[in-house]
Amino acid sequence: MSNIAQLTKRNFRQREIGLFGGASYYIGDLNPRGHFSMSNPAAGVFFRYTTHYRYAFRFGFNYGKIAGDDSKSKDLDQLERNVNFTSKVYDLHAIAEFNFVDYRLGNEKHYFTMFIFAGIGAFHFDPKTGVGPNRPPASSLHGGIVVKNYPRYQVNVPYGIGLKWHLTSIFGLGIEWSPRKTFTDYLDNVSSEYADGYMQGNPRTKDWYFFYGMTLTMRLPNPNRPCFQNN
Repeated sequence: MSNIAQLTKRNFRQREIGLFGGASYYIGDLNPRGHFSMSNPAAGVFFRYTTHYRYAFRFGFNYGKIAGDDSKSKDLDQLERNVNFTSKVYDLHAIAEFNFVDYRLGNEKHYFTMFIFAGIGAFHFDPKTGVGPNRPPASSLHGGIVVKNYPRYQVNVPYGIGLKWHLTSIFGLGIEWSPRKTFTDYLDNVSSEYADGYMQGNPRTKDWYFFYGMTLTMRLPNPNRPCFQNN
């Protein structure tokens, strides 16, 4: 029986489509440590292809908004700089998932798992930066930030952790948190110099953005699967 079970797992194939709903936020010069601070609504769609009870591949698109504001910090240097930004983020990703225990949507025996995931992604951002009303008068000298000619399309490394469980024979729920490691310090348009000589960002540290929330998935029928394998 064990050999049959292992063969079933190896031959297992399942396709799902899903929706993501949650929030996005950023960590960088304008928000160095405040996880979940200034979160904004985010949403996405994805396709998951499962090749084993423990492994799956996912391809998706997320949309979110990130923001930061020096005026919300308790750090005196940030309060003096007094810069804020917002940016829309369009995120494409391809990731591999690993389930800690056997999981199969629609199967009462393998109905719940914790999982981790990692992959490769690409994203577009375009920060809009402002200067707070309490910024010292020196900023009036064509003040604010010197906008660099950096690429708005970049690659990232998505990874994260989550839980997933099935609701019915075809629907499943999940919850996940996913950092996006970027290779740019300009998500917030704060990295190098200012026109008026005020404190700049730290170009040695790169910015991050994050998605967190819930997923709803639906199992798609497999026309090539025998009827006795539908579950």
